Amino acid sequence: MAYLIDGNNLMGQADPYFKFDPTSRNQLVARLLLFQKITRSRIFLVFDGRPPLDERRIKLNPKFTVIFPEPGQTADSLIEEMLSGKRDRRYFLVVSSDRGLREIARVHGARSIGTPEFLKQLKQTLKDNRLERELQKQTDDSTPLEISLWTELFRKK
Repeated sequence: MAYLIDGNNLMGQADPYFKFDPTSRNQLVARLLLFQKITRSRIFLVFDGRPPLDERRIKLNPKFTVIFPEPGQTADSLIEEMLSGKRDRRYFLVVSSDRGLREIARVHGARSIGTPEFLKQLKQTLKDNRLERELQKQTDDSTPLEISLWTELFRKK
């Protein structure tokens, strides 16, 4: 499955003060990179506005691309353009709470999910993975020297 994410819409739901904090976008991208790694899904993250490095397509890894529209174009129109250019649109899940964009997804045969639902899914996936990693941590057996030192310490008390 490929997630086609309306970045500014997701940012507005995740952090209402994102316009005042330039690091918010980076934090969102970091969380989505973890999500992408865990779910092994493809992510296209589309932001409105100017790209930070004057690159319209920033490929963070083979399955994660951050895209910025051309000047005068909106993220919504870019998402619609991307959907219309794909053959099997059922492969895409559009993430946005924008009714117009969700309708565009429906018309093109793609599924959509609201940003609050996606944020819950994102949070749960990251939480489950963190718990799984904790359970998989390897514990080293104590060495005979450590055991003797601890035994000696407890005898003294």
